[in-house]
Amino acid sequence: MMIEVTEQINAVRRRVGDRVLEAGTARTATISQSYDAAVEEVWDACTNAERIPRWFLPVSGELRLGGRYQLEGNAGGTIERCDPPKGFAATWEFGGQVSWIEVRLAPEPGGRTRFELEHIAHVDDRWEEFGPGAVGIGWDLSVLGLALHLASGGAPLPIGMDWPGTAEGKEFMRLSGAAWGEAHAAADGDAELARACAERTIAAYTG
Repeated sequence: MMIEVTEQINAVRRRVGDRVLEAGTARTATISQSYDAAVEEVWDACTNAERIPRWFLPVSGELRLGGRYQLEGNAGGTIERCDPPKGFAATWEFGGQVSWIEVRLAPEPGGRTRFELEHIAHVDDRWEEFGPGAVGIGWDLSVLGLALHLASGGAPLPIGMDWPGTAEGKEFMRLSGAAWGEAHAAADGDAELARACAERTIAAYTG
């Protein structure tokens, strides 16, 4: 299946910011996209353990407030807030590091829904080297998966896990990394640093 790579990249909004936490200032990477689906449909796609593997990753655990979840080969964590169908928040625990995600859903005119995900992480060497694209490219791949899933009426993804390794997938990740570099520069005002971080991230993702 051909993916309209540039169209999908341009359909997404990306924002970089700060948030003050008890342990100090954290950086945020926020991604959002408007989908042609009702809020309840998007909520179900994001929280139903049978549907999540169709567009994201296999998940186990208890998908409820206070429950622990584990994404196969990826992060796990605790669901800290749940407000159906408006959103949820959870810890994102991976590689010995703890960060946080917040998902927010908002109805839009014409029966559409805006999906927004904010990833909140303390600044570390990884951020200094790679910037927001380190998590941002992965989330771009995820909102693409959700877009394809919703457009298909809930069917499994027409692309496999190997798609990021194809020429089309690498182009998608290159464009995503560049877009996160632009968001980084807009937030911090240092275009040269943001571009260097983006180039390192793109190289890491595309090999």
